[in-house]
Amino acid sequence: MAKFTFNMPDVGEGVAEAEIVEWMVKVGDTVSEDQHLVDVMTDKATIDIESPVDGTVIEVAGEVGDVIAVGSMLLVVEVEGDVAGAVEEKAAAPAPAPEPEVAPAPAPAPAPEPVKVTEPEPISGGTEAEAITSAKVLATPAVRKRARDLGIDLAQVKPAEDGRVRHGDLDQFLSYNSGGGFSAAGATREDEAIKVIGLRKRIAQNMSAAKRNIPHFTYVEECDVTELERMRTQLNADRGDKPKLTMLPLLISAFCKLIPDYPMINARFDDEANVVTRHGSVHMGMATQTDNGLMVPVIKDAQSRNLWQLAREIGRLANAARDGSAKSDELSGSTITVTSLGPLGGVATTPVINRPEVAIIGPNRIIERPMFVTGADGVERIEKRKLMNISISCDHRVVDGYDAASFIQDVKKLIETPVLLLAD
Repeated sequence: MAKFTFNMPDVGEGVAEAEIVEWMVKVGDTVSEDQHLVDVMTDKATIDIESPVDGTVIEVAGEVGDVIAVGSMLLVVEVEGDVAGAVEEKAAAPAPAPEPEVAPAPAPAPAPEPVKVTEPEPISGGTEAEAITSAKVLATPAVRKRARDLGIDLAQVKPAEDGRVRHGDLDQFLSYNSGGGFSAAGATREDEAIKVIGLRKRIAQNMSAAKRNIPHFTYVEECDVTELERMRTQLNADRGDKPKLTMLPLLISAFCKLIPDYPMINARFDDEANVVTRHGSVHMGMATQTDNGLMVPVIKDAQSRNLWQLAREIGRLANAARDGSAKSDELSGSTITVTSLGPLGGVATTPVINRPEVAIIGPNRIIERPMFVTGADGVERIEKRKLMNISISCDHRVVDGYDAASFIQDVKKLIETPVLLLAD
């Protein structure tokens, strides 16, 4: 028998380490060549690691959440015969086979604490009528205290048996008298400790670094998107086999038209080298909520795509992020990010910059409100209009407040006159 040490493989250019997300095997398991051993994560991409040999797992490098350096031991497999890279056992006697891990049996539920029945508490300091009423209600001190905390008069509670009020009788009273304000505000849950690993750990690290290193400022402007929504409806009515347009491709198109005039917005800041790179192409990050957390797939060269191409790429990337099929290069390289919660967008947001970018734009929820509108005849009247706030957060080391405000003001003019989006 020989030991084969399987080291952490090189999982990508420039990657020095990876985090263990989930072990598919444990010590004592028999594995075969090409069997799925473990999932590791690097740069928001989850990678499957497969076994290069047949054998029995006798050692693993760490637990879920541990970070393993490329080239260091990932696991050790006991194999038959000689295997390239195997190290013969040095011990004279073979080590005993490890016992498979067995989950501990759940602890038995504690026996219910017996209810101690005592005589009613002596009553003092009250009127004679109060003493008579209280004396007629039989209950333990614990029941009396609970009723007192809940503001319940025990005389109103009907005991189930023996004429003695118990906790169960209080529960019934609470159930049938919820309208009186006696019902609990919510159900009690056990405390739950959850280890922060994988994508959630990476998100936490990135957000902490962004807030720690970037002096954010946020600017918010209200925009009238009534005409933009009308144009979107018309385009969707005649789209044929094209993808359905949401508001997002229209907004991205507007951003891309204006970014050449505001190159400081579409940039990345290497604060260690103290270098700002203003990018000519717009690689638009698109914050996407998934079951595993927030991911940011990237629309490469967004400035070169029309509305329908943007809509198709937005749908493709969002689906890939949610089903886990997004490739590593589709989740990196953004130069500016847009984040939107759609109908949940709220009135205004203060989004956190996706470091090392210097700006992030957050469209908010569309709401209808009455507004004063001046018609072509010059008469001012009240109309129902669709309004949306647009937030932008910027790195104040790189972007001045005036530039951010001017950019959003130009976005406002463009989307309030949407025909300009279709003009060359």
